[in-house]
Amino acid sequence: MSEKRMVGKQAPRFEMNAVLPDKSMHKITLEEIMKEDKWTVLFFYPMDFTPVCLSEITSLSDRFKEFEKLDVDIIGISTDSVQAHSAWINTPRTEQGLEKLAFPLASDANHRVSHEYGVLMEDEGFALRGLFIISPEGELQYSVIHTINTGRNVDEILRVIQALQAEGFCPADWSPGQETL
Repeated sequence: MSEKRMVGKQAPRFEMNAVLPDKSMHKITLEEIMKEDKWTVLFFYPMDFTPVCLSEITSLSDRFKEFEKLDVDIIGISTDSVQAHSAWINTPRTEQGLEKLAFPLASDANHRVSHEYGVLMEDEGFALRGLFIISPEGELQYSVIHTINTGRNVDEILRVIQALQAEGFCPADWSPGQETL
């Protein structure tokens, strides 16, 4: 299988059904976020009602205000249905549920978006863990894809966004507030 480079190019556009923070269901698109002149974090996760996914999603949701301060919208995506997303969101955290969410969870039930972003495990029918940061102009600025057993670090996601938004080049181990090159 040959991988195509996506970073530095326009991100694949999408329209997906999603469960919004107010628990309503609505279609979401990348264009909507771009019209608001915001950065976008798309993160793909394997499936609802799993412990590593629960830890990632609740960590991102609990720290959503930090993303808002950076003009970033977040969209979580799996191949589960919006009905499964809704059931998980309506389950209390004490029962391994999300309980509430600060950003939408989108359903890629037809696997099209997961395929376009190169995260779909075709035989299994679910996505690997993929993280994509998209500029307000729709250019894919960052991507990382890895296997399903390791969760992502919210501090690192925030650091990468701040580096992408910084003026200049950010050296190894750069942290927000440090000089750029």
